[in-house]
Amino acid sequence: MASVTITGVTKSFGNVKVLQEFNQKFEDGEFITLLGPSGCGKTTMLRLIAGFEKPSSGEIYIGDKLVSSENEFLPPEKRGIGMVFQSYAVWPHMNVFDNIAYPLKIQKIAKNEIEERVSQVLKIVHLDQYKDRFPSELSGGQQQRVALARALVIKPDVLLMDEPLSNLDAKLRVEMRTAIKEIQNSIGITTVYVTHDQEEAMAVSDRIAVMKDGAIQHLGQPKDIYQRPANLFVATFIGKTNVLKGTLDGSTLKIAGKYDINLTNIKDKNVKGNVTISIRPEEFVIDESQAKDGMKAFIDSSVFLGLNTHYFAHLENGEKLEIVQESKIDNIIPKGTEVYLKVKQDKINVFTEDGSKNILEGVNNDIGVAYAK
Repeated sequence: MASVTITGVTKSFGNVKVLQEFNQKFEDGEFITLLGPSGCGKTTMLRLIAGFEKPSSGEIYIGDKLVSSENEFLPPEKRGIGMVFQSYAVWPHMNVFDNIAYPLKIQKIAKNEIEERVSQVLKIVHLDQYKDRFPSELSGGQQQRVALARALVIKPDVLLMDEPLSNLDAKLRVEMRTAIKEIQNSIGITTVYVTHDQEEAMAVSDRIAVMKDGAIQHLGQPKDIYQRPANLFVATFIGKTNVLKGTLDGSTLKIAGKYDINLTNIKDKNVKGNVTISIRPEEFVIDESQAKDGMKAFIDSSVFLGLNTHYFAHLENGEKLEIVQESKIDNIIPKGTEVYLKVKQDKINVFTEDGSKNILEGVNNDIGVAYAK
């Protein structure tokens, strides 16, 4: 197992710079996810670590070994990495055992050692009863387990995974992300994982690097990124949120032009005037008393989703809201109902007007900072 250290790395294709200067260390045994929309640079960064691309500048270390620089470039097979791709990339004419054993045979490993190592990883990925089956006899999730076992059997220092679950249906994705996290925890291998699926990233990661336009916007633990995002892009990309306009005067935040909330957790006290506000749908509480206390809103529609009901509403000034409440089957609030909303001040995020910065305390952003698991 090994850490991954990236120092001053950039990547350009022609005149297009797809990766801004990247400086980060992923710790030994850490499960790090590169998350972002298409074109943000996450797969490019993974390919640079793997050795499928050369950086335009900077250095990459796997453990203490320099694998990429202006003067040094190790090919993928000499980097000590295991790779799992979006497509399963299993050979249809080989059974499960032979698919997993293939890289060991290429390395001319002794037959008895191949038997032992393949048997070990088959148990890790829970496929020991399927070793004689062919890919056509396996589900998509089982085929992806074969690909994972083949990456692990070479005993890599670092495991790289590029959108490994995107070809699976929704139920299998949930099952496989749980399995991947359990396997990674059991063997403690450093894992760099790429996905555009926010829920998937939240479920498997020790830390998430949210990327946009070739740069990390926020690097941190899932709960920190969700609860106190570094900027508005992160807030809207990770989960759902309501984005509202507001004004700030000292510690008084005014929402929708008339509702005042006293904030005691402002960090950047130089910001005043127009601000942008983010409130997660589940953080609203619908006041069911007759006190008419809180933000007045009107229910436009509702969607019952079992445990929760999602209400779509608007404020008096026309701003739209989504509100998530625990379902009460015998008491779904009808369309047109006037309701009053409350939210705790520590559940509100406040950004500069352009959304570039969260001005509140508690933003844990690890960009350029080492992480102790």
